[in-house]
Amino acid sequence: MTLNTPPNDWIARTLSAVWHPCTQMKQHEGVPPVCITRGKGPWLYSDKDEAYLDCISSWWTNLFGHANERINQALIDQLGKIEHVMLAGLTHPNVVELSEALRALTQGQLGHSFYASDGASAVEIALKMSHHYWRIQGRPEKQEFICLANGYHGETLGALSVTDVPLFRQAYAPLIKGVHIAPSPDHRLAPQGVDAKAWARTAAFELERLLNTHQGRIAALILEPLVQCAGQMGMYDPLYLQLARQLCDRFEVHLICDEIAVGCGRTGRFFASEHAGIWPDFLTLSKGISAGYLPLSLSMTTDTIYQAFYADTMAQGFLHSHSYTGNPLACAAALASLKIFRDDDVLEENARKARALTDAFSWVQGDERLVHLRQQGMILAFDLNAKTQASNPRFASEFFKKALSHQLLLRPIGSTVYVMPPYVLDEEQMAWMGAQTQKVLHETL
Repeated sequence: MTLNTPPNDWIARTLSAVWHPCTQMKQHEGVPPVCITRGKGPWLYSDKDEAYLDCISSWWTNLFGHANERINQALIDQLGKIEHVMLAGLTHPNVVELSEALRALTQGQLGHSFYASDGASAVEIALKMSHHYWRIQGRPEKQEFICLANGYHGETLGALSVTDVPLFRQAYAPLIKGVHIAPSPDHRLAPQGVDAKAWARTAAFELERLLNTHQGRIAALILEPLVQCAGQMGMYDPLYLQLARQLCDRFEVHLICDEIAVGCGRTGRFFASEHAGIWPDFLTLSKGISAGYLPLSLSMTTDTIYQAFYADTMAQGFLHSHSYTGNPLACAAALASLKIFRDDDVLEENARKARALTDAFSWVQGDERLVHLRQQGMILAFDLNAKTQASNPRFASEFFKKALSHQLLLRPIGSTVYVMPPYVLDEEQMAWMGAQTQKVLHETL
């Protein structure tokens, strides 16, 4: 803050002191960040008391609205007990109850949870645990990984190595480990006339060829079940997950399902993997698990993998840690969120809301500039066609600005417009969101 900056000029102060994520800071010379000072339900409010509908759940984290009274009260209650305690050599009721609840949600298939604070860290845990498992098994040659084309798993070095988004990888390529990239089952990539199931089989066949070529050296396959979110919301048929599970079993490869963005009810089931009727060897969660309240992530795994590390020597233990692992406040928020899922029949209610979301964006089908309208549960997306993309190179930034003027927080990924709203929107708000989005699109193109 300079001497000439008023104390309440939050924009000037943030630009002088804060380095924002996934942002070219110079662009804020023309488009300053919006200063949010409070929220309620699906709405965010600026320091100028301007209201914005949070159509993307504040980076896909907020499930039950801002300042949710039930989650607030759970945190207030927890603050009177313990705010944080290390999880090495100690434990606490919240982390035990949360781990047991998550185990029950996987029908006991994934019975052990290892905690961290962000999604990339949860991915790192799964990668390291898989590698270490094979080493313990006397198979150190199994240290390579397969990821899907256009997949995203985070931006720490390990997670970035299994991320196939050039924008994130290019600057750090010399620092990251090489991996094998399997074709994506994203149905947008299919030739005309090829349905989603057939395309899933084609992608699985290519995965089989890759596993066969590198047989004996692959530790794990990592993927985002059903929706490649940062990959412009690429969606694919559950059949691919079924076939991938079969291939992983056949080639003795771990399956890591990254459900950081698609878990916690986003796709219509609590876990996206459930749509395929399979369970992975590792499942990562973050974002929605604490309902967007506090940083929390975890990697769940099987008893077989857990038991491999259970030994008399520290060298055989999983030596990975985070200072805030299993934070009691974050776990309290997660437990309150799971209680809302149970008490309010959220998954059943979301099925109705997903239909309302479909209706709210039915206009997309009639706009020749738009293609690939797609939806999976409470995630809906569409793309600009190639011609419209080419003539609108600054589409994402222009759309974002126009959306704010229409009281919408919408942040396109390239030429893909998507909504992933909190679960608390009612049908009227869904319809308004769809109508306002249409207006924004017409004003931008």
